[in-house]
Amino acid sequence: MNMKTLISSAILMGTMAGTLATTAQAADYTIDTKGAHASINFRVSHLGYSWLEGRFNEFGGQFSYDEANPSAANVSVEINTASVDSNHAERDKHIRSEDFLDVKTYPKANFKSTSFTANADGTAVLNGDLTLHGVTKAVVLLVSKIGEGQDPWGGYRAGFTGTTEFKMKDFGITKNLGPASETVYMELHVEGIRQ
Repeated sequence: MNMKTLISSAILMGTMAGTLATTAQAADYTIDTKGAHASINFRVSHLGYSWLEGRFNEFGGQFSYDEANPSAANVSVEINTASVDSNHAERDKHIRSEDFLDVKTYPKANFKSTSFTANADGTAVLNGDLTLHGVTKAVVLLVSKIGEGQDPWGGYRAGFTGTTEFKMKDFGITKNLGPASETVYMELHVEGIRQ
């Protein structure tokens, strides 16, 4: 084998190794709801006088993320709407009723991403479709990466937080508690376990 062939082979092997290393970084993650290392929280102004805060206790989902190619990231989450919890049993019954979530008719809400645009500072814009109350609308989440790495149990984890807001009436929820209470603010904390 002459020197030119040897150098060409080395370059080819190096290129392949680099490609494989980049590919190896792409990973699928399952959101860690079993360990309660994820949460979907919301708040709504109560008549403009205080904040009503709550969460959904039952949800699941997956995401894929590749630090070398963040624009290829995608997210899918499904929520059990009946699991809404505002720390007040009677209010939760009302939120589950036809006035709001109508959980008997619409037992699930889901989110599926359509694009992920990373910024240099570790933040990103996640676009996707939210289906709630039988209506699907595009929403935008402002996302921050918290971190990623090995966990103490031999696994690998990645975590993100995101916020979004939307008007209830955009999803066909027409119960009117006044202009101060029209907007839902959501905050998501997602820790995933690499599969």
